[in-house]
Amino acid sequence: METFQTAEEMATALRAGEVTSVELTDEAIARIERDDEVINAICVRDFDAARAAARDADALRGRGADRPLLGIPVTVKECYNMAGLPTTWGLPEHRDYVPTEDAVQVSRIKAAGAVVLGKTNVPLGLQDIQSFNEIYGTTSNPWDHTRTAGGSSGGSAAALASGFGALSIGSDLAGSLRTPAHFCGIYAHKPTLGLAATRGMVVPPEPALPIDLDLAVVGPMARSARDLTLLLDVMAGPDPLTLGKAAAFVVPPARHQRLSDFRVLVFDEHPVIATGSAVRAAVNRVADVLVDAGAHVVRHSPLLPDLTEAATLYLQLLFSGSVARFPVDDQSLDAARLHAMAFSHHDWLAVNNQRELHRHGWRQFFTEYDAVVCPITPTPAFPHDHNPDVLARRLDIDGVNYPYFDQLVWAGLPTMPGLPATAVPTGLSPDGLPVGVQLIGLMFEDCTPLQLAELLEHAIGGFHPPQSR
Repeated sequence: METFQTAEEMATALRAGEVTSVELTDEAIARIERDDEVINAICVRDFDAARAAARDADALRGRGADRPLLGIPVTVKECYNMAGLPTTWGLPEHRDYVPTEDAVQVSRIKAAGAVVLGKTNVPLGLQDIQSFNEIYGTTSNPWDHTRTAGGSSGGSAAALASGFGALSIGSDLAGSLRTPAHFCGIYAHKPTLGLAATRGMVVPPEPALPIDLDLAVVGPMARSARDLTLLLDVMAGPDPLTLGKAAAFVVPPARHQRLSDFRVLVFDEHPVIATGSAVRAAVNRVADVLVDAGAHVVRHSPLLPDLTEAATLYLQLLFSGSVARFPVDDQSLDAARLHAMAFSHHDWLAVNNQRELHRHGWRQFFTEYDAVVCPITPTPAFPHDHNPDVLARRLDIDGVNYPYFDQLVWAGLPTMPGLPATAVPTGLSPDGLPVGVQLIGLMFEDCTPLQLAELLEHAIGGFHPPQSR
């Protein structure tokens, strides 16, 4: 079997009897054992259980059963509880914590027939744009081992780019699905806030409760756009413990089926931070494909909510719940972060009200447009930087240094109002690194950016196996 087959291709081969789940699983395990010492994507291996699950999947199929993910090898981000396996979030004090119950999403993919190979690496407390921690070490980018695979779902992205399974489930608060996808040349989807249940994706040793998260979501990662939809269909839906509360969520079909019918705003400039030439080129490649296909493409719209205010609101909401401590300085976004750490409930409600105004603005925007195409971060994957003083870190954008965390403003654009966003690969930078863009849609219209991603995959190309350096 081809190592980099999509989940859809694997499922077709399994249904046709051309391959068994045991064969797919053994091939994935062999590849991990051969290649992961350098990449370090799989931090917790569960190969015996995976082989047993593969045998069960083959037996079920032999009895005529079929399920969406039956027999397909997958991985799970380390922050999801899996009964009998450690959940640490990279925190040394919790290195021995082992939950007794699966997270709701782990239960869902298992019920759909997935074969879980193991868990993928994360940053300390999921709080970095890189994936490294004292327990499991550093995950490297499969395209260039001197560079990061991203964070906090960096292990999952690196695993997919390396052929370690066909799918992975991750999470996203500050681009944690989209940034690693962009850095590693794969696909990811940040669902609408609340669309997929998050119970059991919780910092240890907190109990797994059906809490409504303010910004964070769980979502799918894959090597094709169609696979994102396949996995999201398994993940989406309310928590059984809150079924009545969330049952009203309805995801409508994609607005269009042809590129020529899409109305798209494309932009690559942000008032807070520069955009590197490699990322601008990627955005322009997508714009050119859309124009050539006959789509209605604009570069500016007065309906777009204020980007500076959106960035400030996002950082205030993001950091108001943070326990981090940063020294005071005179940079405006740092000042917003610092003030947010001491927010009163009154402060938070005021910011939340501003968020609702932005959500209303986006609803108006999406009456005229179907999607937004914009960067995920200002650069391709950057070199490993483990300076413990995170405010001393800098991001090099075409030779000019910027504060490290300011790059989050692009990821925060859809996160703050809770919009869906799909990360798609667009090709390589002049340095041979993957570059992606995000496709943003209206709340609960996840199918529209996912459909656009699929159409672009056919038009511009999709995942390509890395040529490691």
